[in-house]
Amino acid sequence: MHKPGDVVLGGLFEVHYTSVFPEQTFTTEPQQPICKGFDTLGFRHAMTMAFAIEEINKNSNLLPNVTLGYSIYDNCGALVIGFSGALSLVSGRDKQFPLQENCSGTPPVLGIVGDHYSTFSIAIANVLGLYKMSIVSYFATCSCLSDRQRFPTFFRTIPSDAFQVRAMIQILKHFGWTWVGLLVSDDDYGLHVAQSFQSDLVMSGGGCLAYVEVLPWDSDPGELRRIVHLINTSTARVVIVFAHEIHMIQLMEEVVSQNVTGRQWIASEAWTSASVLQTPHFMPYLSGTLGIAIRRGEIPGLRDFLLHLSPEQNDNSRHNMVRQFWEHTFQCKFDPADWMDNEGAICTGEEDIKGVETEFLDLSNLRPEYNVYKAVYALAYALNDMLQCEPMRGPFRGHSCANLQNLEPWQLVHYLQKVNFSTPFGDQVSFDENGDALPIYDVMNWLWLPGGHIEVQNVGEVRRSASRSEELILDENKIFWNFESKEPPRSVCSESCPPGTRIARKKGQPECCFNCIACSEGKISNRENSLECVSCPEDFWSSPQRDRCAPKKTEFLSYHEPLGICLTTTSLLGTCICAVVLGIFTYHRRTPIVRANNSELSFLLLVSLKLCFLCSLLFIGQPRLWTCQLRHAAFGISFVLCVSCILVKTMVVLAVFKASKPGGGASLKWFGAMQQRGTVLVLTCIQAAICTAWLVSASPTPHKNTQYHNDKIIYECLVGSTIGFAVLMGYIGILAILSFLLAFLARNLPNNFNEAKLITFSMLIFCAVWVAFVPAYINSPGKYADAVEVFAILASSFGLLLALFGPKCYIILLRPERNTKKAIMTRGMRS
Repeated sequence: MHKPGDVVLGGLFEVHYTSVFPEQTFTTEPQQPICKGFDTLGFRHAMTMAFAIEEINKNSNLLPNVTLGYSIYDNCGALVIGFSGALSLVSGRDKQFPLQENCSGTPPVLGIVGDHYSTFSIAIANVLGLYKMSIVSYFATCSCLSDRQRFPTFFRTIPSDAFQVRAMIQILKHFGWTWVGLLVSDDDYGLHVAQSFQSDLVMSGGGCLAYVEVLPWDSDPGELRRIVHLINTSTARVVIVFAHEIHMIQLMEEVVSQNVTGRQWIASEAWTSASVLQTPHFMPYLSGTLGIAIRRGEIPGLRDFLLHLSPEQNDNSRHNMVRQFWEHTFQCKFDPADWMDNEGAICTGEEDIKGVETEFLDLSNLRPEYNVYKAVYALAYALNDMLQCEPMRGPFRGHSCANLQNLEPWQLVHYLQKVNFSTPFGDQVSFDENGDALPIYDVMNWLWLPGGHIEVQNVGEVRRSASRSEELILDENKIFWNFESKEPPRSVCSESCPPGTRIARKKGQPECCFNCIACSEGKISNRENSLECVSCPEDFWSSPQRDRCAPKKTEFLSYHEPLGICLTTTSLLGTCICAVVLGIFTYHRRTPIVRANNSELSFLLLVSLKLCFLCSLLFIGQPRLWTCQLRHAAFGISFVLCVSCILVKTMVVLAVFKASKPGGGASLKWFGAMQQRGTVLVLTCIQAAICTAWLVSASPTPHKNTQYHNDKIIYECLVGSTIGFAVLMGYIGILAILSFLLAFLARNLPNNFNEAKLITFSMLIFCAVWVAFVPAYINSPGKYADAVEVFAILASSFGLLLALFGPKCYIILLRPERNTKKAIMTRGMRS
């Protein structure tokens, strides 16, 4: 089809979808291939280009005083024919065009709209790029065509497969389909998609491919049978197909043959709107299909233009192609000789196209046509911008501009790269640095209605957002699912690992196939499909479900727990008993039993025992800095004061007995009241000095111990300096052993002088308690170590209190007749 003009645009369309090549011999002249299978939609694509050019010519605001023409070729579904047509367009082989004397002038065409297939476009753009010829494709989606090094003059008004692939991955992510099958056609379109899909799927972490199969161009029954069997046996319930209509027809015939149901089909733009597949024969299997479709648009005036097509028009440039459309639509022939039996209908040219049910006039779903429309207008706007260039302000060498008489294709490329306009439908058209249009796709859903009517409905769209990522918008309420549940299917190799578990890959299988392993203690995962479990912070521990970190339970010897209450009660009881005994001794302070053996030391001993009982309270409750520093210091000083009093008492007993012998009176001068007080003070000050040095050099501090139990924190006091603690305990031990030995030596002295038996028994209890304390303390974890130490303090304190003061209180309260000097002396004489 040709129409002359000041500037001519070329077009390459698939008006016939197949061709037959006659057998060539060396003895006959070369014969042209025969185009067969009239493609009504392909013809409508070509007519859309013709309509757009006529509309531009009528627009006084676009290319004023310039008439556009066109030269449209049919590729007949064959690369060699399409390639030959492209060369004819750029060389002008099929028509005469004027040349100036220097062989310069306007070329036959300034730009080309087409081709339909990616493979055709790759071959044509490779060669036409040498001519700097602009090519604007309306349907070639191969991402390889975005390579500006190979295809510097290629543009397209359809998004590339790279965006289509990412759009499909967004759909997979939206429905949680991580285990899918991929079928592609055996051409540049399919093979590049397969490569791009696999790499993008891995990068996005959106899932895995259960299989990747290549659909043969020729109908190979064995190969198709194998592929469909794989689809049927695979656990992947979602099948994505990047192929052409012819591949899908062959594939679906085998799907019907093997009755493969329960699969969710995902269609590429190449067959999303293919009416040839929307038949009752295929719809039981393809119903519910989701597909990516070219953006639908509206082209006002196109219907009237198509209705006025007529083979009787005098426009001979369109006559041949329109005649073929007419014969195909009305099943007639203009030349009776074309009927082999001469019995077919004869076309008159007066047939009413409105009365025929044909998809040619169904303009409710204009998608490739809309891209053709935008491609023609992109070339027109680029040409308009080029012709409006102001002299000496142009973009070319010497700031020159192009002119209508000497237009060059490479000049149009410059302006085409910068074109930017909006269609009447409201879509913006511009090209990025790779010649790709602003990407946007519609998401379609195939619906088979009860009455047998088939509807392909729009359920969403995918567009590039401002952040250059894919933005998916879906209306899920409109989507029809061809499953009994009427819900989206599950298509996963392994079910998601819940929080509290981690993924363990299955050896030799894709990463989507895995086992779920529970997190170990102290580690968690708080989201699905965690690759690893993370450790909880030091003060936290994993919950039983291993899905969150909970604060660890804190443990210390508390006043509120039974053990703490018992020890506190015992400590206060001991303190009260000491107070009662002190009161008794104070009331009976003038009696012989109290005055015997230095009553002052007895009162001091009772006070020190009271302090021993009270210091045990410092070991109960949450450890704080002051309690940690004070507990051992108070304990050490209190017990040294107590044991010092006992030691001095024992030494006094021995001194008095020695003084009672002839010549022994001189020994008492060393054990007067002042000397006794001084000895106790000195011995206690030594312990105070030890405690001070310990606190200054390495003070005890509160500490959170996580070593005993992983799931709880033990609050304890670190001793700071083990040496300081050992010296403190050792000093008490030395005084206790010394008191015990002296008391043991004095145990058989006369009773009227003697407390040695009571002291021996009390110190025996004291030493036994503290000898047992050491291994018990070392082997007791956490709060029980403090409990052991408190128990030792209370046990030794009660032992001293009862052994030393029990017998005396018995005499004072119950046997007052023995609390006389005579009774005491009499007992001493009898012994």
